[in-house]
Amino acid sequence: MSEKKRTKAQEATQAIERIYIAMRHLFNRGFYKPMGVSGTTLREGLLALQPEIYGSIGEEKVELNGLLYVLDRLPHGIEECPIINLTGDEGYQLSNLKSIIPPKRRRNCYRIDKDQMNVEITRGRSDIYDILTHLTFLFIESHKIANRVIINDKGALTLEWQKFEKIVLKEEISDDDLEIALFHSANILGRTFEEVLHVFNACSTKTRPNRLLKVIYWLGKLAIDEVLEINKRIILFSPVLRERTGHHMHGERWANRIKKELEDQNIIDRPVHIISANMHSVMNYLFSKQTITKETEKLNKREVFERLSQPENHEDRKQISDLALEQGMTYLKDESGTNIDVQIFDLSKMNFENSYLSEVTKESKDVIIVMDYAFGEQAFETMDELLKPYKKGKNGPVKLNVDSVSIMGKAGILKGNKGDIMIPQAHVFEGTTDNYPFDNELTLADFENEDIEASDGHMITVLGTSLQNKEMLKYFKKSTWKVVGLEMEGAHYQKAIQAASLIRKSVSPDLKVRYAYYASDNPLETGSTLASGGLGLTGVKPTYLITEKFLKQIVS
Repeated sequence: MSEKKRTKAQEATQAIERIYIAMRHLFNRGFYKPMGVSGTTLREGLLALQPEIYGSIGEEKVELNGLLYVLDRLPHGIEECPIINLTGDEGYQLSNLKSIIPPKRRRNCYRIDKDQMNVEITRGRSDIYDILTHLTFLFIESHKIANRVIINDKGALTLEWQKFEKIVLKEEISDDDLEIALFHSANILGRTFEEVLHVFNACSTKTRPNRLLKVIYWLGKLAIDEVLEINKRIILFSPVLRERTGHHMHGERWANRIKKELEDQNIIDRPVHIISANMHSVMNYLFSKQTITKETEKLNKREVFERLSQPENHEDRKQISDLALEQGMTYLKDESGTNIDVQIFDLSKMNFENSYLSEVTKESKDVIIVMDYAFGEQAFETMDELLKPYKKGKNGPVKLNVDSVSIMGKAGILKGNKGDIMIPQAHVFEGTTDNYPFDNELTLADFENEDIEASDGHMITVLGTSLQNKEMLKYFKKSTWKVVGLEMEGAHYQKAIQAASLIRKSVSPDLKVRYAYYASDNPLETGSTLASGGLGLTGVKPTYLITEKFLKQIVS
């Protein structure tokens, strides 16, 4: 029995390798037709792998949760475009075209005309792999629709599709027509009316209330055109993107701006602590206590943070942000193309007396740099550049006095539930022989009495969360690798840290590192994958608990 499982895991690993080799080949080639001969390897690889996040991709029925997940990560309208052009940062922001940013991915996308969508890639190879995987899934699903509505090789379409098309193309859809269209959708997708209605509601927005119907129509329409050989979809890679990918031009601009700001504030020689996290937890933890009123004084710390995490409490968050700016915070909105915003905290200007850290210290001269989440390989680019000496300094190259690097991330957990915490002792890089052991300043003991489940072990840094297969994950969980979770940045961060501290000597070899992850999903449990939705308020507890451990160790 165990031999059979191990074989399936090996097959999954080989499928991932084939997919990535194919992606690199197509990228170097400069273009390909995803449903043509050139896209065969990607399609076959994805169907052989059947990643958990894409659910029923191998079945005849259309996968709805996977579709919803992918649509959140692709620009509105991309399903209408037979030409998709992946570009570098080529100055489109100077045009009159309006940038389209997907809800769950920070990418600038531009609808050039009715046929073409340009997607700006500035976050490295991981971004390219991510979007190609999602597009391959989308096109596979679109052909399921075409296969259900094309009657014969002469191009005759079912009466149901013709009625569906007539309703969808109306400028305004009445309630009666909407219900009829949903009935037709259910049959076209091979799903129940209840399933379609649930995804329809989840997909609707104020500006696009009938978005799911439009998506189904255009996916089907372009797939029908391909099957009948009227028109083929094509993916292009611009020459600028192919030339720049792998270089650190965005990361270098990003890091130099941070270092210049430190120099301008005359704090570049101070002890520096780098934290990779979100743009709210460190700021809220440092300053929220000063904004507590009679209304909120009865709330404990966790309740305060839960209140701040609710969308309607915008004014409370603004009050904290304004206070932070008064007491030493500098906010750097990204201008480099990395899409990574930064906060710099000069702790010498902070009022520790009225903070959640008052029991630990009353003052500090340290500087904290909080960088927003990187994406995959981009973690190496940004951390590598940040830890280099500042060559443009007024007095020549200046080495940053980096005392610690703390990484908080979201990860898939292999034994546990959403909201649990994982404390890694090493990062294992999927698909390579690279392993990165380290001494983590955080341990399980730090979370012993915290009313939260925590585990330690090794993390696997995967090439893409959307390519994870259940059998392969079971192997990582049960084998001597002792893997507790999977994420996309850890090995890249540690590679940069070890290069800077042990090889380049640009930072101290005694640099402290802290890694902690909270579980955003459990890919081994049906209904708990990333496609099942976000954490909501469940994520508040682990996020702020990890933040607290980071900050107390930094200032103590």
